[in-house]
Amino acid sequence: MRIQGKHYRSIWEDADKVLIIDQRKLPHQLEFVTLSTWEEAATAIKDMYVRGAPLIGATAAYGMYLAAKTNASEEYIEQAAKFLGGTRPTAIDLFFAISGSLQAIEKAHSKEAKIQAALQYARDFAETSAGHCQAIGQHGLELIRAIAQKKGGKPVNILTHCNAGWLACIDYGTATAPIYAAHDAGIPIHVWVDETRPRNQGSKLTAYELLNHGVPHTIIVDNAGGHLMQHDMVDMVIVGSDRTTRQGDVANKIGTYLKALAAHDNGVPFYVALPHSSFDWTIRDGVREIPIEERDATEVKYMDGKDGAHIHSVLIAPKESPAKNYGFDVTPARLVTALITERGVCAAREASLLDLYPEHR
Repeated sequence: MRIQGKHYRSIWEDADKVLIIDQRKLPHQLEFVTLSTWEEAATAIKDMYVRGAPLIGATAAYGMYLAAKTNASEEYIEQAAKFLGGTRPTAIDLFFAISGSLQAIEKAHSKEAKIQAALQYARDFAETSAGHCQAIGQHGLELIRAIAQKKGGKPVNILTHCNAGWLACIDYGTATAPIYAAHDAGIPIHVWVDETRPRNQGSKLTAYELLNHGVPHTIIVDNAGGHLMQHDMVDMVIVGSDRTTRQGDVANKIGTYLKALAAHDNGVPFYVALPHSSFDWTIRDGVREIPIEERDATEVKYMDGKDGAHIHSVLIAPKESPAKNYGFDVTPARLVTALITERGVCAAREASLLDLYPEHR
């Protein structure tokens, strides 16, 4: 995808270096960070230089490669895998990538072979993820096109929550992939962008992406979505997923569940876009079984912004007041109109998912 007309991916290689965009600085500063060790990859995930399930997975995969470069012994690799796996508990792509990398490394025998196996797995994970997101875009495009035809040329109003764009993935995004595909196909669209407290990934990242791609959009406070739906100002909701169960329950950024409830109450279709790496086939009940990350309370009590040439963090609540910071919530499958995957669109039901992914029967 593009920033000021130049194509970028959210993680890439330059010679033997791994580079990422420091998303903490966006939209005010575009800065790149070089990852030289697996510890730096772990810090990038935990401290949210990178975020979004597919990108977290790709960063972990490259972290495993960096670990193998340092020490390809079984003990060292397992230590790195365990530490990387503890950085963000909710996003299943993290564990998918680490497991896949371990399997690739175990099949190799020499140190050099293990390094190359880990590197190739990381490259494959990133390329596959980008390809899956592009396919999600094409499947979701048809849903947008159908609404556009009914509206007779009027813009399709799409509401998003958090950032499930190319910054959260490798390229294209999940929830944004259909949006970009529709825009590029000449379909008139407009995106309502939830700010997404407490880290404001919507207002900072989704708006930044859409602005650079030329997609019409408007930033709204998180709690405005229901009002817009009551007044027929939203035609569809598209969100991403950090982990989805085999029965179709969806864990996504905190606040997603409330959007799903509002959409259900107002008859607005609620879609979840995700690749196969974001499914957890080992669990069924999302509310009871998906681990929900609780982050530091300072993210709730402080906000950062740009003042002139400088980015500052300011206290917005009583310093002595306690705060809770749950990173995700679970939307039950009954509130999901359909899932948009790289293999097609299906109902959020186990039987329908298994029709698309029969290898998990």
